Amino acid sequence: MRQGMRADFRKVDAISLKIRERTVQSARIHVKTRMGTDLVATFDPKIQWIKTSGIISPLYWGNLPGGEVFTAPARVDGIFVVDGSIGDYFGLRYGDIGQTPMTLEIADNMLISAECELPGLADEFVNYCRSTENGDRVGEFAMGTNLNVFEITGNLLQDEKIPGVHIAFGNPYGSQTGANWTAKTHIDVISRESNIWTDGEQIMENGIFRADRLGFDYMEGMDI
Repeated sequence: MRQGMRADFRKVDAISLKIRERTVQSARIHVKTRMGTDLVATFDPKIQWIKTSGIISPLYWGNLPGGEVFTAPARVDGIFVVDGSIGDYFGLRYGDIGQTPMTLEIADNMLISAECELPGLADEFVNYCRSTENGDRVGEFAMGTNLNVFEITGNLLQDEKIPGVHIAFGNPYGSQTGANWTAKTHIDVISRESNIWTDGEQIMENGIFRADRLGFDYMEGMDI
């Protein structure tokens, strides 16, 4: 809590707004990491990008600490290496899996396979996602925007706000995004030190937003 909850949420909101301004115009986002993530997501302009930045609105529910921009993607393909933490009960059980990451293969929005050296984790994760209809379908593509979150703790609600990309399988939060499908589960997976390109232009390099390409002063987001 000494990280994310101590942010100046007016600054988090301003950064989130800049990110959303970019993502709503993007047809394609490419994500890569040094650990092996190589993922391409495409988007339907009819589906909303939602900004949740710690300033609670009567229009949408939110969680704390704030700091992310998310949507339900039209399609996701590639490899996503989970070298942060995992949602639901997995965070409590496994914590930060950065030393033993899990590699997910995704094709046409669906989870194809998972591999991890931690005994049982990959099978447990796949079985969880496939326990309900659409639970193994990518329902969320998101960017964390809270610059006060700088390390993975194993607490999903904080970890997902770290600057970078996370995705989730299951419920696409259709009441907010406008997605026309649903699922009974929703499980997030987090990567570290993302490199992000929106329609070919790099806006994040190794976990640091390219402020010159997004139109904000990076240090303005830090509560120091």
